[in-house]
Amino acid sequence: MKKVLVLGLGAGDIEQVPFGVYKKLMEQENLYLRTREHPVISELEEQGISFTSFDAIYEQNSEFAAVYDEICEQLLSKAETASVVYAVPGHPLVAERTVQLLLERGKDRGIEIEIGGGQSFLDAIFQALKIDPIEGFQLLDGTSLSTDMIRLDTHTIIGQVYDRFVASEVKLSLMEKLPDEYMVAIVTAAGSQAEEIKWIPLFELDRETEVHNLTSIYVPPVKEDHVLYREFGTLRKIIADLRGPNGCPWDKKQTHQSLKKYLIEEAYELIEAINNEDIDHMIEELGDVLLQVMLHAQIGDDDGYFTIEDVIEGISEKMVRRHPHVFGNVEAENVEEVLKNWEEIKQEEKGVTQKSLLDGVGKGLPNLLRATELQKEAAKVGFDWPDIEPVLAKVQEEISELQEAKQQGKLKDMELEFGDVLFALVNVARHYKIDPEEALFKTNQKFYRRFTHIEEKVAAGNRPFNEYSLEELDAFWVEAKEKGK
Repeated sequence: MKKVLVLGLGAGDIEQVPFGVYKKLMEQENLYLRTREHPVISELEEQGISFTSFDAIYEQNSEFAAVYDEICEQLLSKAETASVVYAVPGHPLVAERTVQLLLERGKDRGIEIEIGGGQSFLDAIFQALKIDPIEGFQLLDGTSLSTDMIRLDTHTIIGQVYDRFVASEVKLSLMEKLPDEYMVAIVTAAGSQAEEIKWIPLFELDRETEVHNLTSIYVPPVKEDHVLYREFGTLRKIIADLRGPNGCPWDKKQTHQSLKKYLIEEAYELIEAINNEDIDHMIEELGDVLLQVMLHAQIGDDDGYFTIEDVIEGISEKMVRRHPHVFGNVEAENVEEVLKNWEEIKQEEKGVTQKSLLDGVGKGLPNLLRATELQKEAAKVGFDWPDIEPVLAKVQEEISELQEAKQQGKLKDMELEFGDVLFALVNVARHYKIDPEEALFKTNQKFYRRFTHIEEKVAAGNRPFNEYSLEELDAFWVEAKEKGK
């Protein structure tokens, strides 16, 4: 039968090679090595073992993926005519991409892939560092490391740190979460006579230390609270504790209904920070908005209805589903096409026929914003004036009707007519592509600046407000306006 036998050479010198693996190595003729850059190779050569290595493939390719693909294809091709033995560092099933490729492709080509064992480099590292992985452990690939893979509360070993470039990338990823001075260990040739463990501050990881194919990085579990505060899991635990048996009486008392007003308040405070281009306050206010999300999710969890994972799953699925031009094969060359696709997918998701196009439009929004959304939705089907002139005429018409209701003393009608005036003005804003909420915000800010100027002038005059005439106060207002306030 066509077969590739994969053997592990251990992590260090010949003492780490299991006896059964050693015997098989001594018996084989068609022996191939992923690389001869391993401390056991010279000892095996001294004992008369011959082999062919794939080191030349590393020199021919600039990316590891291409190297591993080529090694796999060559081995499978050779196995078509004769059984071969493939030896790799460590254990065949630990941090060996070529072996995974062989397992994936061998079955389809009728080639058996037999794993012959070996000692993992992890055993040697655990022994060298004297750590117990039962406390929590993760093994990561330094060549494809990203920040979101890293957990700070476990023992972390990062392998495949072949050179300073990889070490630099690892350092940058770790520094996204850890202090620059956090102590990490560079473990070289663990378990062999050349074993070395060097502890250094994280920021020095790629500076003076030599790294090669026997190098791994060890990151101890983080114990400091101020570092763990950056972790999502820490926030979740804090919120759970606040609502737990020994938590805060106020937090335990909250419900979805009682928290509604706080969500609105925090959202508006975030908008204010954005408008002021105040980055520090944006960070703070985004945190306050996130707090509201976490509290609602914890209440859902406590009541047994949903968890924060349900929330994350729902929004993740929605974003992928509604962006087929990013995650699928749909074309969208501009914003208009994106929005068109979004609306079509949104309607398909609902799966029911709406009584009105306006059902659900702007629900929960402040009414000035909802007016804008209602008008936009109606305009999509052609219910809209083609230019601004009739829109401005409508504003004048509504103002006249407001004045008429006032002259007739009809207070309820005045309220309705005033609403019509606002609605018509929102339509003006929409035609001019003005955000009415933003426009009103700027006017409020302008009023605040000019009125505080009036207060400053009044205070400087050592007289109370009620001793100033409206004309005097208005003069202060004009002065503020002339100063550009």
